[in-house]
Amino acid sequence: MSKVVTRFAPSPTGLMHLGNVRTAMLNWMFAKKMGGKFLLRFEDTDQSRSEQQYIDALKEDMLWLGLQWDDEPLFQSKHAEQHRKALDKLAEDNLAYPCFCSESTLNLDRKLATSRGLPPRYNGRCRHLSAEERAKRLATETHTWRLAVHADEGEVVVPDLLRNNVHFLRKDLDDPVVVRSDGTFTFLLPNAIDDAVDGITHVLRGDDHLTNSAYQVWMLESLGYTAPVCLHHGLLLGEDGAKLSKRTGSHSVSELREAGLFPEALQQAMIRLGHPNISDDATTMEALTANTDIEHLSTSSVRWSNDDMWRWHTKILHGQPDEILAPLLITVLAKAKVNLPEDKALALAHIMAGNLNKVEDVLHFKRLLNVNEPLNAEDLNVLKETGAEFFEQAISTWHDLNEIDWQAWTSLLKDASGKKGKQLFLPLRLALTGQAHGPEMSRVVLFLGKEQVELRLKGVLGTL
Repeated sequence: MSKVVTRFAPSPTGLMHLGNVRTAMLNWMFAKKMGGKFLLRFEDTDQSRSEQQYIDALKEDMLWLGLQWDDEPLFQSKHAEQHRKALDKLAEDNLAYPCFCSESTLNLDRKLATSRGLPPRYNGRCRHLSAEERAKRLATETHTWRLAVHADEGEVVVPDLLRNNVHFLRKDLDDPVVVRSDGTFTFLLPNAIDDAVDGITHVLRGDDHLTNSAYQVWMLESLGYTAPVCLHHGLLLGEDGAKLSKRTGSHSVSELREAGLFPEALQQAMIRLGHPNISDDATTMEALTANTDIEHLSTSSVRWSNDDMWRWHTKILHGQPDEILAPLLITVLAKAKVNLPEDKALALAHIMAGNLNKVEDVLHFKRLLNVNEPLNAEDLNVLKETGAEFFEQAISTWHDLNEIDWQAWTSLLKDASGKKGKQLFLPLRLALTGQAHGPEMSRVVLFLGKEQVELRLKGVLGTL
């Protein structure tokens, strides 16, 4: 086998979404596993919608995901001359022809075919026009260009790693439009010609492109090119079972980044779709690549799960060292206008380890950083039921300690108050952290220190 070259070819007309992520990751992983190259190509021929901001955002998202491309990014617009030459050659060989049918005529044809129980294919009205009539009408009439694929005999064979060879009878194929009435190319021709020009050997994409692949294989072989080998995987569906795309509310990568998601969580959740046997110990892209057999990827549709992605995020978050977690806490708290020094952030990261599902959850514990952070009404009611006498005893026993020791303190307070279990521990946790659940209280009191513990207890006592 020649050196494998794959590509990710987004249109820079919007942000990268989850469907893009799967395509990009599979192409990247296949290239890396086969010791090949992974190219990034922007299909920017729709100049009215292609924007530099989306090119920049797509690059940033790719790098955030760890999908570094080889060589310089490619641009489809740079191949405009090759696209036009390919169309001219197809037309010269009577493998492409101008179509002068209006949209209303085409709609009537489709309805008529459907009423007869036939597929709504183009009926070939303009295919057999004489050269003279074609030239005359080209000079004055709006037209599209179609590939002359449909035929009573013959077949197109799409090479596919997952499905072996996929055979299409030409009588079942249409004559697809490759140039719109405004003179712009549709996806079919530039995408295929670019793959040939760029030396792409393998194309990994969803099975909704199978018929497109048949047209592109026919076209490339007609032009004397060798078509790339395909791998048509099952579609990525949303949690509702519908096809997932940016048009149907799929998350953009930038949204997930803004939400504080670790890129590793998205990597894990995405690659495991259709790969159910990957070990949980495969925690890096290198390990995922080594454990992934893309040539045996499931051909069935797979359903996305936000919950699975965030579960991976939580697992990764719990494994982060204090030095990594601390800056994340600083960033989140800064957005909430809470300034946290680096040394304090490291101490906070140490006590919060294992207690956050998302970094943003630290905002529930602002009382650890600000004695004046108010308690919610439900927690305040618990403290009122506990009573002022308990907090007077808590302050007194706190004074009696020679050193900060949670177990020694609660033992003294238990004897003084007669309370135990939840009635003893919950009021203290609420008073100090503002939350009914959270980090170990032995760590909390060490984090707060002698004075700050007392300030929070006195604050509650004053409220009561």
